[in-house]
Amino acid sequence: MNIQAPLIIDIEGFALSALDKSRLKNPLTGGLILFGRNWQSRKQLTDLCADIKAVRKDLLICVDHEGGRVQRFRTDGFTHLPAMHRLGEMWSQDGKGLVGEGVLKACKAASAVGFLLASELRACGVDFSFTPVLDLDYGESSVIGDRSFHRDPRQVSLLAKSLMHGLQLAGMGNCGKHFPGHGYVKADSHVDMPVDNRNLKAILKEDAKPYEWLNNELSAVMTAHVIYPKVDSRPAGFSQKWVQDILRMQLEFTGAVFSDDLSMTGARVLEAKPISLTEGVLAALHAGCDLALLCNQSLKGSTVIDEVLDGLAEAQVKGWWQPDELSEARRLALLPTSTALAWDDLVRSVNYQQALACLP
Repeated sequence: MNIQAPLIIDIEGFALSALDKSRLKNPLTGGLILFGRNWQSRKQLTDLCADIKAVRKDLLICVDHEGGRVQRFRTDGFTHLPAMHRLGEMWSQDGKGLVGEGVLKACKAASAVGFLLASELRACGVDFSFTPVLDLDYGESSVIGDRSFHRDPRQVSLLAKSLMHGLQLAGMGNCGKHFPGHGYVKADSHVDMPVDNRNLKAILKEDAKPYEWLNNELSAVMTAHVIYPKVDSRPAGFSQKWVQDILRMQLEFTGAVFSDDLSMTGARVLEAKPISLTEGVLAALHAGCDLALLCNQSLKGSTVIDEVLDGLAEAQVKGWWQPDELSEARRLALLPTSTALAWDDLVRSVNYQQALACLP
């Protein structure tokens, strides 16, 4: 029998409610994403993650924890990680391009950031972070900004690869975002529908290069809520051309594909028509995404998550959507396979202390 648990949902508070547990038990739920509102202390976070795994061990506990302004947990011992642009600045500080000492220092620092990021999260029970950002810094996008390593796709790729090596050392996968690139457009897809009018050749030559060069190292990719009208009229996350034809076939990526948050403004319109969250989930899955991200829908007693779960179940019964065992295998492959160090053991370890010393 085909199975797939494609929904990544959220919860409202510091602990699981009875409603949260019911949603997490649903066989269509594959995991959840944590936010700052779910953080009170390391102990609280560790207890929350343990309670989630007690509901279902296979649930993928995710978070947006990149460093800089996108870091959900910042107190009670968590290292304040630099924005990725700081690593790009380190690269260039000696002015010797791809061969200078600054390159080596920047790559070493990127690996240290990855290790600290992943090891601290895993010590509290978090499985996965949506990082690194592979968008290029064109100096236009406020939502990307200093989250980007650099304008040059070569520097982005090498720094991202170093960061991913650090994640791997701590037993965590990675997620390159936002495919094929969100850095060129000024509009913020959280509140607008960005449009990038470049042609496919230009995008593949620049923004998509990190995905081509890192296709064997990337565990997962997150799509952009951006329309590239010279390629397809649909946003990338709703586009079979982008997900299946280009990412899968042309760039030969075989890992998991996530939609970005489907509650964002950039994901609420399709072919110039407003769509529901259930329709957005189905559009993403039909495009070839393995996992659909649904954020900030558990707040103030909202029933939206239940409506989407029911809608997806109905779509399955009526044959509008069919589960995919390969997609489920890709989800399960993102779960850590090694045992994480407890916090006190982690902070005393040589690897941890060396990583701290490498931070910019």
